[in-house]
Amino acid sequence: MAGLEIVDALARLQLAARRGGYRIEVANAPHELVELVELAGLCDVLGVEPGRQPEQREERVGIEEERELDDPPVRDLEHL
Repeated sequence: MAGLEIVDALARLQLAARRGGYRIEVANAPHELVELVELAGLCDVLGVEPGRQPEQREERVGIEEERELDDPPVRDLEHL
């Protein structure tokens, strides 16, 4: 089943469940399915938590020091 067909089937299943007084929730859904549900705007309807982007850790390669540079001497600015 294609991704949007799954979202459609879940929405129809949720509708039928609500008509019967029940509610379904989608748990442990693949990231791609969660993205499609978000795109369709059905997260609340289908009980799917919006996906979160995993944090990317930056590897520190070296240490950089910040310092304030001295003002150049006036004589160095005369050529401007």
